[in-house]
Amino acid sequence: MTENAPRVITIPPKPELTNRNAVKRQLRVAAYCRVSTDDEEQLTSYEAQRNYYTDKIMTNPEWTMAGLFADEGITGTSAQKRPEFLRMIRKCRQKKIDMILTKSISRFARNTVDSLHYIRALKELGIAVVFEEQNINTLDSESEMLITMLSAFAQSESENMSANVSWGKRQAMREGRVSAVSRNLFAYKKDDDGMLVIVPEQAEIVRQIYRQFLAGASVRMIKDNLESCKIPNAKGETKWTISSIQYILGNEKYCGDVLMQKTFRTDCISRKVLRNTGQLPMYFIQNDHEGIVDRETFDAVQVELARRKAARSPSKNSSTGLTSYTSKYALSERLVCGECGTLYRRCTWAKNGNKRVVWRCVSRLDFGTKYCHDSPTLDEQSLQRSILAAVNASMSGKAALIDDITDAMRYELIPSRDSGLSLGEIERQIKEQEREFHELFSRMQDNSDLMSHAGDFQRITDKLAALKEEQAHHMECDKKDAAAMWRLRSATDILAENSGEIAKWDESMIRQLVDTVKVLSANKLKIYLHGGIEIEQDMLQ
Repeated sequence: MTENAPRVITIPPKPELTNRNAVKRQLRVAAYCRVSTDDEEQLTSYEAQRNYYTDKIMTNPEWTMAGLFADEGITGTSAQKRPEFLRMIRKCRQKKIDMILTKSISRFARNTVDSLHYIRALKELGIAVVFEEQNINTLDSESEMLITMLSAFAQSESENMSANVSWGKRQAMREGRVSAVSRNLFAYKKDDDGMLVIVPEQAEIVRQIYRQFLAGASVRMIKDNLESCKIPNAKGETKWTISSIQYILGNEKYCGDVLMQKTFRTDCISRKVLRNTGQLPMYFIQNDHEGIVDRETFDAVQVELARRKAARSPSKNSSTGLTSYTSKYALSERLVCGECGTLYRRCTWAKNGNKRVVWRCVSRLDFGTKYCHDSPTLDEQSLQRSILAAVNASMSGKAALIDDITDAMRYELIPSRDSGLSLGEIERQIKEQEREFHELFSRMQDNSDLMSHAGDFQRITDKLAALKEEQAHHMECDKKDAAAMWRLRSATDILAENSGEIAKWDESMIRQLVDTVKVLSANKLKIYLHGGIEIEQDMLQ
């Protein structure tokens, strides 16, 4: 306690602030308006809203204009895609706005979370949002519950609208009435009727890409070749990407078909796009437009893509445990260890300034003798001479070899079907089952009828599932058959074109003729040609 008693000093109020006749500062009022689409009729509505709010604010003596903010043709389900809305919020946080006028909650936001987030943020700043249609001022204490309900209704309206649009698009896909997307589609453009038409000079580049890939070139090699030749891509640039070439190789549009609904949006709020891996039906339209490559070549490329992906060798240095596909050397994907089944890898040894190229088992390189104990190291030149000797030996009986490969081709292409039904018969049965389902459903009067025919519905559903599974199996077999035919015919063509022995090692030719080379020992190889021909060959020094 201090010796002196505490003193209280009164500070008088400022007279000018207690004067009732003092002039009030005008409220800085902004308006937000939005139209859902950017067609001519809606843009007229947008102009009408601008004029309405300008008159309303400027004719009120207690208000002054703080700005008109309007988004044209922008989604109302996400504030992040409405730049004017976000600019208005920034000005509010800068204390440049006191009140916001807007027509309705659905114009302000159709996302309940967004709507409440921004309303509460503005309320903390002391800024009112007035919804004219609902006659709500957000600064009123009882407004939040009503705003929550109305925001939910607005969001529900957007979700219903989105569902209706999605249904319409899927119905159009089901009936084949949707035109294929052509944006950034190399070698195609749309005509006046909206149909895809070929760009001839670019189409030849596509065929070249397919030929090079089937000849064994990697996607990176194709990319380098296109860039070295200064060939422009879909955007007119001479810089190509790996993904753009993979897109050309894997897109069914290049053989004249269209696969609809490869991706889908999870909902109308987040608008996140996911790849359709079976969550929704897809719609495949054959012969939608003129193809650049024939379907046989396209199917062969798809099988080759899958084969290269599966043929990657193990590696402890890769994050996935697998090395990427390489086609610079034909043996990188064909030379296999006879002991552990792992691929061989090309290595360069250097000693005393001398370099020697050898091939070694990847398992031995990465793990020592833990899994593979006796795999030999092979000199590249001896290996190439031995493989060429085996191929040339088969060339001496070229006519017989071609016959063998042709027989193997026929055997390879015998369709494996679980039933005697043709693809056309399966499709007819699917349509018949669907017709029976719709007829049965149309006869239903109420839920009791539905329960009494539950067994019939289950029978039809099971039959449809079995037929569609068999249909998919048929189509997969047809695709593999076409790919096998292309590869085997390619091998026989190379044999037929070479009248004499192959004197020089050719990576591309080896890819076309040789399927696998198995290392049995340091002195013996087993060489498998395309078509199932097997040749045992001693290693040549």
